[in-house]
Amino acid sequence: MKALGREVVRIMAWEFGPEEVLHRLSDPFWFQALGCLMGFDWHSSGLTTTVCGALKEGLRGLEEEVGILVAGGKGKRSLETPWELERYGERFSVDADRLIYASRMAAKVDSCALQDGYQLYHHTFFFTFKGTWCVIQQGMNPATRYARRYHWISEGVEDFCCEPHKAICCDARGVTLNLVARESAQVREAMAEIASEHPERVLRELRPVKELTLPQRHPISREEISEEMLHKVLLKTYERQPKDLEGILAIRGIGPKGVRALSLAAEVIYGKGPSFRDPARFSFAHGGKDRHPYPVDRELYDRTIEALKECLWAAKVGRTEKLEAIQRLSTFYERR
Repeated sequence: MKALGREVVRIMAWEFGPEEVLHRLSDPFWFQALGCLMGFDWHSSGLTTTVCGALKEGLRGLEEEVGILVAGGKGKRSLETPWELERYGERFSVDADRLIYASRMAAKVDSCALQDGYQLYHHTFFFTFKGTWCVIQQGMNPATRYARRYHWISEGVEDFCCEPHKAICCDARGVTLNLVARESAQVREAMAEIASEHPERVLRELRPVKELTLPQRHPISREEISEEMLHKVLLKTYERQPKDLEGILAIRGIGPKGVRALSLAAEVIYGKGPSFRDPARFSFAHGGKDRHPYPVDRELYDRTIEALKECLWAAKVGRTEKLEAIQRLSTFYERR
């Protein structure tokens, strides 16, 4: 997988440029197709971690030739991302601070501002010497054991806290506290205003609230805005005077509970509730012949296969690997 992934990326970078490779990795459908090409079942959550790991190891030492650098990974490796980016900065004279900020903000958004029940355990950060970056993250729902994958591309991020994702994919959707939804703009403004206020002033507003009756969809408990807990959060935010939700997320020590508390405080004080729209797409597939979840896009389907065939025939891999990969593609093509 390392050899095949390396050569596919090498020929694509040579043909289309490293930025285009990152754009394709940020496309969940293309990424899934690449994983299938490299030998993984489409429905395996291990596809994400294995493909990213294979690309990271396969491209090691080829950074200057290919123009793509990779940091992070699964579990503990994801926590090493800032350190790896610092090392790349020293070695290649790139702006590591900007990349580290993007990496941390992507992780903070998907773990705090978008609370969908999936705990992040994988974070891979791809970037080019021109500064384009792509993040592929994955989380696991501990109750259902379903995985959810989050795709980011820098050129699509105008605001880290307003519809920043290229795509979010999962086989299940549910209730989500979505503070990065476009319709959550007012609550984001209210949270920033509360976060910049003196803690005592905010707490005076909330003390008269003895009991909260919330709809079942609301994933916030009354205990999460207890005076002691909220006071700790407000002390941290008041010292930093954040201007928006991104500024709140950038504060170390502000986690999911702190963000939920500020969201609920904003709803109680200003009456501005957040969105609960789950942003995940439902399917990874090209479509189905039974027209579910939508009709097959035959032109896209054929074009995807032909593009992968051209890349593979040009790749400098061993004959066995190439023929086996082409055979897998041909099997899909013959069954269409």
